[in-house]
Amino acid sequence: MKINFAIAIFYGGNMSIVEKYIKELKRAYYKNGGKEMWDNFEKLKEGASEEDIKKLKEEYPEVTDSLIELLKNVDGTYFRKYKGETIAFYFLGSDIDEYPYYLLSSSQILETKDKAYKYYADYVDRKYEEVEIDEKIINDSKKMKWLHFSDCMNNGGTSQLFIDFSPSEKGVKGQIVRFLHDPDEIAVIANSFDEYLEELIEHDLDFIFEDIME
Repeated sequence: MKINFAIAIFYGGNMSIVEKYIKELKRAYYKNGGKEMWDNFEKLKEGASEEDIKKLKEEYPEVTDSLIELLKNVDGTYFRKYKGETIAFYFLGSDIDEYPYYLLSSSQILETKDKAYKYYADYVDRKYEEVEIDEKIINDSKKMKWLHFSDCMNNGGTSQLFIDFSPSEKGVKGQIVRFLHDPDEIAVIANSFDEYLEELIEHDLDFIFEDIME
């Protein structure tokens, strides 16, 4: 089952949405028998360097502060080597129930900057009537500017997530786009990266559950 999100969440104090998200993610891991996994992750992880962030901002000048903050906390969880150990750690979700995603590193984001155009240009240009494309997405692939920040647990084969800096007139710059395979579909699932994180929290980070700890 897929959920349409329309939520506004308020959080107190000086805690940023990223700080709140990481706190809730830790709680979800602990609650579902993943304490050892989380503690090992926290011990190993490293944030993106200032040089990495600079390169990312050069390619995506409008990149949201919250994604930068997240990358400064951990520079990716998708087969990333930290302190000599390679991790593949579920860190994000989407509007698909109980389906986890990895966070790409700053380098992986730049390495895959042309992925959206390469794979989805024909879809964006509406060349296939059977493929459902959100009206908030532009219909001219040559104007696409998407930041690929996440791949699903199936190594991105089933779903990927993007920040869209080139929306249609009905969309919002910075909206979150989710590609889903079989049947193929491209949908906008949040109006911003902050809202996206808030929605994951609101739904109790349901992509973290006991079965994935095995």
